[in-house]
Amino acid sequence: MILHDFGRRGSRVRHPAAFGLVAAGFLALIPTDAYAALNDETQFVLNSFSFLIWGALVMWMCAGFTMLESGSVRTKNASVICLKNIGLYAIAGLMFYFVGYNIMYVGVPEGGWFGSLSLFYGTTADEVTLLTSEDAAAKAAAAAAVVENGYSTMSDWFFQMVFVATTASIVSGALAERVKLWSFFAFITLLTAVVYPIVGAWTWGGGWLSAMGFKDFAGSTIVHSTGGWAALAGALVVGARKGKFRQDGSVKATPPSNVPAVTLGVFILWLGWFGFNGGSQLALGGAADAVALSNILANTNLAAGAGVMAAIALSRPLLGRVDLLASLNGAIGGLVSITAAPDIAEHYWAVVIGGVGGVIVVVGLRVLERLKIDDVVGAVPAHLFAGIWGTLAVSIAGGGDLLVQLIGVAAIGAFVFATSWAIWSVLKLTIGVRIAPAAEDLGQDVVELGIEAYPEFVLLPESDD
Repeated sequence: MILHDFGRRGSRVRHPAAFGLVAAGFLALIPTDAYAALNDETQFVLNSFSFLIWGALVMWMCAGFTMLESGSVRTKNASVICLKNIGLYAIAGLMFYFVGYNIMYVGVPEGGWFGSLSLFYGTTADEVTLLTSEDAAAKAAAAAAVVENGYSTMSDWFFQMVFVATTASIVSGALAERVKLWSFFAFITLLTAVVYPIVGAWTWGGGWLSAMGFKDFAGSTIVHSTGGWAALAGALVVGARKGKFRQDGSVKATPPSNVPAVTLGVFILWLGWFGFNGGSQLALGGAADAVALSNILANTNLAAGAGVMAAIALSRPLLGRVDLLASLNGAIGGLVSITAAPDIAEHYWAVVIGGVGGVIVVVGLRVLERLKIDDVVGAVPAHLFAGIWGTLAVSIAGGGDLLVQLIGVAAIGAFVFATSWAIWSVLKLTIGVRIAPAAEDLGQDVVELGIEAYPEFVLLPESDD
């Protein structure tokens, strides 16, 4: 059985008909000679359900980011991290519903720059008729039209939305412990409503980069580098934490408050990445799709493992010790690196790409320290630097054109960084972006929320050494 290629409104887009893991398991229970009996409505149900399952797995990455970030910061700021992460997920969903999805996918001209500026996106008229009409003929006609689309409208919207939330999550950790809560929420609103959707329109929406042949299977650049550029701009505008970089050139150590939580967060992200990359195959309609999906999950796992081991090996000579946090970030770097082309058939390339990603993360951590850029969780090396590498690596093993990949990286980087810098700068000049020095000493939990993550501990203001 081969599924139809259900495109959306004339654009190339990254989500034709899709089966998920549950669909694969369901089909495995059906005898081979019964495959032909699956009608269009059955395919529609399985396609829609798979979008929801893949999307739920990607949504779970938000829990991973929360654990990673809250464990990386000092105890006095852990509660604010939790609020920021659930807040950014809520904002991402609302903004992608209000306007973001339309900009990214609806009516994007072939080779164009962005789609519709209309507000709201939702269930189609045929779907409403199917749910509400009492006229049998109208209901039957609506059902036929709905099934022909290949998947329910909002199942597709949900799958696309959770990728937006991932981009927003990247910004949170980099600016932890000194950015104002409401300034952060204001930035995330614009990032998810306008900035990310425009990048998506250029690429997955069928815009000008897509027309050039730019390849980014699941978002090394579209998702991760976009978040990394936004985080880098914010880190430069907001500045480093108080006392982080001393006048003598040394760096004040700010160890994580909860190492097990950080480790758990990385494992949750690793798990979620199977939905992130595997779900982006968006089809399981035959043997070729089944093999491709298997390769994607295997390559994702191989790249992450290679990133971990490369980071462990490099951390001692470069950082002076076997660094656990660098090693954990090595896993993220490997995952980000393979995300642009996890569908490659030669698995050793996944090991190479992921291993290089792990090296880039460790080197990147040291580079940021030398440049006096304060990135609390190492988001910029893990998502921006590794994302650039992964996107360029598509030209090695994933069939991409190096020049086109370079153009895509440069164009998206210039747009996202410049736009983010402008947004952060306007926020700085208006409502401010940085908490007061006294709040930084006491911690945002007490000052902004009036609640401590670990109330049994007595928190004292830190000295500047």
